[in-house]
Amino acid sequence: MSVCELISCVDTAWLRMDRPNNLMQIVGVLMFDGQLDEAILRESLLHTVRVQPRFGQKACLEGGEYYWRTDPDFDLDLHLKRVILPGKAGKAGKVELERLVADFASTPLNHQRPLWEMHLVDTSLGGQALVVRFHHAMGDGFSLVRAMLTMMDESPVAPPRPQPEPVANDDGDEEHDQQGSRLLRAGLKLTGTLWSKYVEVLTHPTKAMDYLKTSRDVTAELYTIATLSDDANTRLKGETGSTKRVAWSEQIPLPDVKAVGRVLGCSVNDLLIAATAGAFRHYLLEQGDQTDIDIRALVPVNMRAPDDKGALGNRFGLVALDLPLNIEHPLQRLYAVRDRMQALKSSLQPAVVLNLLEVMGMAPKAVQQQAIDILSAKASTVITNVPGPQQTLYLAGARLRQPLFWVPQAGDIAVGVSILSYDNKVQLGLITDKKRVPDPDLIVERFAVEFEQLLLLVLMEPDLIYDPDMLDQLLHG
Repeated sequence: MSVCELISCVDTAWLRMDRPNNLMQIVGVLMFDGQLDEAILRESLLHTVRVQPRFGQKACLEGGEYYWRTDPDFDLDLHLKRVILPGKAGKAGKVELERLVADFASTPLNHQRPLWEMHLVDTSLGGQALVVRFHHAMGDGFSLVRAMLTMMDESPVAPPRPQPEPVANDDGDEEHDQQGSRLLRAGLKLTGTLWSKYVEVLTHPTKAMDYLKTSRDVTAELYTIATLSDDANTRLKGETGSTKRVAWSEQIPLPDVKAVGRVLGCSVNDLLIAATAGAFRHYLLEQGDQTDIDIRALVPVNMRAPDDKGALGNRFGLVALDLPLNIEHPLQRLYAVRDRMQALKSSLQPAVVLNLLEVMGMAPKAVQQQAIDILSAKASTVITNVPGPQQTLYLAGARLRQPLFWVPQAGDIAVGVSILSYDNKVQLGLITDKKRVPDPDLIVERFAVEFEQLLLLVLMEPDLIYDPDMLDQLLHG
C-alpha cells in the first residue's frame, strides 16, 4: 500500500469546505453498557488503522494538490483520550454529554495529524460513551459506519484478530463511475463542460431553455438545480455563529416503523423524514413562525455499488427535497414526502450533484466557496439516513447500546438531521446553530410524537390500506 495517495476531487472539496461557523466534521457518540477494556479498545483501533490506512494518514497540500500521506509520527495517544466531565461522582449525564459533543462540533481538528479523534467518557447513563469525530474528507457516513464496524465484535469475548488485508481507498485516479452504480452507468461522465454548463444555466436562463429542448437528462437536472429559488426565510437558516447545540431522540423500534410503512405503502426513510418535517412544523408553530410554506432539505443518496469493498471516501449525491410544512395532517404530509422522494430518486440529480462536487474540488478554493454559498442558500437543513447493523455488537467487551451521529452543514445552513438504525431500533440526532435554534431538544422530543401519530392512525384504521375510499376520506376529510 502506497504511503502517499492523491486525494480525490470530491474529498478535496469536502476538505476545503471548512468554515469557522460550519466545520465539516461528522461527530458521533457510541453509548455502551458497562466499561470498555481500554487495552482491547486500543488494539481494536490499531486493527482499524491497519485495515483502513486512511486512519493513519494526514492530508497534505503539496504543489497545489492534496495528498493522503502516512503520518510518520502517528501516535494513538493523540487520537484516543480520556475525558472527565462534571457530573455525579465524575460521571456525565445526558446534558454534559450533549455539551461535549457540541463543543467538539465547534472545534477544528488538528490538520497536522490524521483527521479523527475519539474520547472515552464515564457516564451516569448505564456505562461509558465513546465520542468520535471525523473530518468529512475522510469519508461519508456510509463508509465511516462501515469502517467503525471493523472495531466491533459479535460477542463480548473478542476472537483473535487475523492480520488484515488493507482496504484500497480511492486514490483520485479512478473515475467514480467505475463503481457501477445504476445512476453512474446512466452515461454521466465528469467533463470540463459540466461546470461551464452549470454556470451558463445559472446566469443565462434563456439559453438554458434552449438546452432543455434538446436534452432532458443531465442538462435538465443542471437547470433544475441552478434555478432553484433560495429557500423560505425561517429561523432554520440564515447567518450562523460558531457555537453548536445537539440533541438526540429516544429510540423507536424499527419493526414498528417497518410495519407502519408496509400498511401505508411507504419506505422507512419516507416515514422518518415525514416525522422530521412534522417536528419542524410543530417547533416553528411554537415559536410563532409561519408554517404555510415548504422548506428544502438536502438529502444524501448513497451511490456506492452493492459490491463496494468498503473503501473510505465520499461517494454520494444529493437531492433537494421540499418538506411540506404547510400540510397539517400527518398522513397527507407522509404521502407528499413519499411522492417527492420517489420522483427525486428516479432522477439524475444525485449523480449531477456528485459530479458538481468533483468539479468544485478541481476549481480554485474561492470559486468553490462561492458555489457552496449558492447551493446552501437553496436549503434549510441536511437530512441523512444511514442504515447500521441490525445485530447487537460489542467493543472491548462492552455492549453497544446506542450509536448516534451528527451531520455537518455547509454555508449558512443551521440544522442537520441524522437518522441511524441499529439493532432493530432507530433514533434521530439533531445539530443546530445556537444562534438560530438554541433548543434542538424541543424538535427531537416531537419527532417520536409525530411517528406515534402515524402509528395511531394505523392502529385505529387497520383496514385503510385495503379500502381506497376510507383512505381518501382520511386524507381529504
